[in-house]
Amino acid sequence: MKRIAVLSDIHGNIAALESVVADLKRRRVERIVNLGDHVSGPLWPRETIQYLMQQDWIQIRGNHDRQLISQDPKQHGPSDQYAYQFLSDLERDWLRALPAHTMLQNEFMLVHGTPSSDTTYLLATVEHGRARLATPAEIGLRLGETQSRVLLCGHTHIPRVVQMPANRLIVNPGSVGLPAYSDESPEHHVMETGSPHARYAILEHQNGNLVVELVAVSYDYQRAAEQARKSNCPDWELALQTGYMNDKIVD
Repeated sequence: MKRIAVLSDIHGNIAALESVVADLKRRRVERIVNLGDHVSGPLWPRETIQYLMQQDWIQIRGNHDRQLISQDPKQHGPSDQYAYQFLSDLERDWLRALPAHTMLQNEFMLVHGTPSSDTTYLLATVEHGRARLATPAEIGLRLGETQSRVLLCGHTHIPRVVQMPANRLIVNPGSVGLPAYSDESPEHHVMETGSPHARYAILEHQNGNLVVELVAVSYDYQRAAEQARKSNCPDWELALQTGYMNDKIVD
């Protein structure tokens, strides 16, 4: 197997994406997959989608990508609303043509959320405003009938490697472009990584074993935070600067 880089949840952050691509090139990655939520957010949706459309990567659609092409723009939330105004018909058609999930080399299943839902967390369960690691039983229910030996997912923005029974592996690379956020579904909660790094993963077979490396890349996150500030999105500004969703940070 070639060295595979797994990216997800770029959310229009071309500054983070360019730094991740530079890093993975230094690591001699041979194939790149991208698990969706490409452009939604108050940063650089046009620049990001134009970059992605030029790549020969395997790319699928996330929940925000689906909302951008299927919802009435009047129903869009702030992140989708911002991105939508910068996308041309050609760019929306590109999003529309992306699959919701796909297989790679008959070994890796690529999804955004779960195999059946792009809005459900696979590896996290929300309780009391926070997200904990889901139990094996919870994950098993969300996998349904899926039998892939390795499943690659995004959506939570939290990097994780989880091994399931029968030696099945689930990898979430984390988010390239947004290290923290809040959401109202299934109830109000926050997702936080605790640092502003851009995240991705590398997978490679070595001596018959699948090796997974979770990578955190430093980049000019202040540039991204400044763009969020210009777009009047203080929550994004804070998240991009800190990886947290509140300002009660203790030195």
